[in-house]
Amino acid sequence: MTRPGEILGSVFAASEREQLETFLDYLRDAVVRKARGVSEEDARRSPVPTGTNLGGLIKHLRWVELGGFAEQIGQIPAAELPTPPWTDADPEADLRLEPNEKLDDVIAAYQAECDRSREIAAQHSLDYAVTTPRGRELTWMYLHVIVETARHAGHADILREMIDGSVGD
Repeated sequence: MTRPGEILGSVFAASEREQLETFLDYLRDAVVRKARGVSEEDARRSPVPTGTNLGGLIKHLRWVELGGFAEQIGQIPAAELPTPPWTDADPEADLRLEPNEKLDDVIAAYQAECDRSREIAAQHSLDYAVTTPRGRELTWMYLHVIVETARHAGHADILREMIDGSVGD
């Protein structure tokens, strides 16, 4: 198991891209590690009033990756991407597992999306600018996905501890 200090030490004098990629991959792996080994029931269970659960966090992060890298940076047309699970009537459908969804499948979809994100990111410089659907120019997609993944890795830490007492990496 790689610890955050070991990650930092391995890229302390690395390029900015290598640092961003290494930390993002560490966080991606941390979220998956927190969900591995829980039952399907526990993947759906929420010990907090908001309904947040491990499976839903991973499902949501798949869509964060897709929106950030495939849609924004890769400029892949929406018609060529999977249909998001949310609707106007159900805007938080990406935050829960449906009865027909299995945790392992959601993890596999997330990891496949992360692989696609790596491929897309490798094709562009860090200062590559995209124009969002709202007309704003942005260059900070790595930072956005890192922040979003870090927040949810922290949520996953707490949820896993509340589910079965597991702590740490």
